Amino acid sequence: MTAVTQTMPAAAAPLRKTPKGTFDIVFRNASFLAALFVLVLLAGIMLSMVVGGWPAFREFGFGFITSSVWDTQNDQYGAWPAIVGTLSTALIALVIGVPLSLGIAVYLTQLAPPWFKQPVATAIELLAAVPSIIYGMWGLFVFVPLFAAYVQVPLSNIVEGLPLVGTVLYSRSPSGLGIFTAGIILAFMIIPFIASITRDMLEQIPSVLRESAYGIGATTWEVVRHVLVPQAGVSIIGAVMLGLGRALGETMAVTFVVGNANRLSASILDPGSTIASRIANEFNEALGLQLNALIALGCILFFVTFVVLVIARILVSRVKSY
Repeated sequence: MTAVTQTMPAAAAPLRKTPKGTFDIVFRNASFLAALFVLVLLAGIMLSMVVGGWPAFREFGFGFITSSVWDTQNDQYGAWPAIVGTLSTALIALVIGVPLSLGIAVYLTQLAPPWFKQPVATAIELLAAVPSIIYGMWGLFVFVPLFAAYVQVPLSNIVEGLPLVGTVLYSRSPSGLGIFTAGIILAFMIIPFIASITRDMLEQIPSVLRESAYGIGATTWEVVRHVLVPQAGVSIIGAVMLGLGRALGETMAVTFVVGNANRLSASILDPGSTIASRIANEFNEALGLQLNALIALGCILFFVTFVVLVIARILVSRVKSY
């Protein structure tokens, strides 16, 4: 009788824990220093802004934020017109830019034919790389004259004397420069960023989700509304906040087209100013308390950006909880 031999597999050798080498320690410490550098840099920026702007805050107190006076001859400074102009232009940019950006992203991912998709996507990426001063020069020399001739003048003639609408949309000096013009230019600038990020996020959604929705009879609108947007909601919010951050801090393009008038107007078509444009116009020649006031404006802009970041975090956390 032949003996049946059975070969037992050799026992696997126990895994040996290798001690941490020098490279691991260096890598960990280098990563920690890189993360710490960001915090140190942020703290340094905050400290320098507060120290530089403190004389203005100490001189005018809370009135620096609420006052509308900006008199360099008598050293009287107020930030309210610049704050309102910054928030107004950013809001106009979002109202115009976000729907267009989402429409572009949805079209490129759901509706565009292959031969048309790639050229449009490339054009959007090229627009994102255009320097802001180019947008400003194009806005001043091309868009502003057209906007004044074909929008401001006819619109002012129509709404003149009307209640409320006549106040908001009437231009006393239809030169094309103003808060609304700056908002439109900012919208052109943030559309490529929001559209590109949203398009990338929509393309990363598994196709099985869309195919399942189409399989049960959903229309394209229903797929976008109930499948794509909920899946990419966090990323869309992040893209919008990224665009808002650029709109709040944009300097050169806004300086060209906002009009740089230190006054408050109920009409969005009248010239105004923003925090960034005020700093850009006066910083090189500022001395003494005027320089401190400009740095204080920068400190306020930093605080506004921080508030926007906090709001974005809250929105993201709420979207994730659903």
